[in-house]
Amino acid sequence: MSSDSEIVQRHVAKLREEAEAAKIPSDVLGRLLVQEAIEIWKARRDWPDIARELNFIADNLDPDTDYEFMRP
Repeated sequence: MSSDSEIVQRHVAKLREEAEAAKIPSDVLGRLLVQEAIEIWKARRDWPDIARELNFIADNLDPDTDYEFMRP
């Protein structure tokens, strides 16, 4: 059985192939995928919760950021 991530990755890989064949720029595809993700979230989450999710993602984009962890 496929994991959630594997299912999504498989479909996104196919979508990327189709978008490339249709000459859709990757930044446009990315923007459209973000919009679709937001629509999915809006079915069950309120906009402040979605905004917090997007802010968390944006705040953690830099792969070189070191994080300090505190022990409880």
